[in-house]
Amino acid sequence: MKRIRKIKRIKLAEDQQEQPDAEARSNPKLVKCKCQTPRSYPTTMNSNNHILGPNFFQVDALQLAPRLLGKLLKRDHIVLQITEVEAYRQNDSACHGRFGITPRTAPIFGPGGHAYVYLCYGLHTMLNIVADKEGVGAAVLIRSCAPVTGLETIQQRRGQKTDKPILLSGPGKVGQALGLSTDWSNHPLYNPGGLELLDAPEPEKILVGPRVGIDYALPAHVNALWRFAVAGSPWISNPKSTLQAL
Repeated sequence: MKRIRKIKRIKLAEDQQEQPDAEARSNPKLVKCKCQTPRSYPTTMNSNNHILGPNFFQVDALQLAPRLLGKLLKRDHIVLQITEVEAYRQNDSACHGRFGITPRTAPIFGPGGHAYVYLCYGLHTMLNIVADKEGVGAAVLIRSCAPVTGLETIQQRRGQKTDKPILLSGPGKVGQALGLSTDWSNHPLYNPGGLELLDAPEPEKILVGPRVGIDYALPAHVNALWRFAVAGSPWISNPKSTLQAL
């Protein structure tokens, strides 16, 4: 309950700041990863890791973002645990929704629980999870993950024979590890098969900070503490110095 109150206080403060913008498939052998992951997290799948339903996603992106920490992304035999995210909200000058509905951005205006996948600089495949009700235009960017299963395939796709955090600390790395393309945009993560989001324990502590690489946005949105990460996890992207305890 304390964490919920803190998140609500952040949301209220940022809403007040926003007033000027108010209108505005290979299948190698399954490999269990023995990498360092947050201490309280599972490193194996179990019966409690069920697919999360549509209602889980249909909340404000600022509420959904911390809820996603610790959850599992599954595609075939690859399972990743989400360790870092960023919220992008309606009337947010850093959100793709600011462009309105286009062939590229249409999925972000769909109902919560769908994937929104886009290319950054024409190179990096970025996975976002759409938040809120249909028509809102908000999502959560998956910035970093920790590997749970399928390490060999992840390494092959990434072109790195390592089990260090550099393997998955960055949104383009996550998309590459999952073998995603923009064809996955609008895919429902609550349906069995393809790309799924599974339940798992939430982290004990969370870090917050400003989002990365959005200098083009309004100052209130540049400074908003809408980046969330698992405290104590090495599987977090840079910069780490801007993160603080929630």
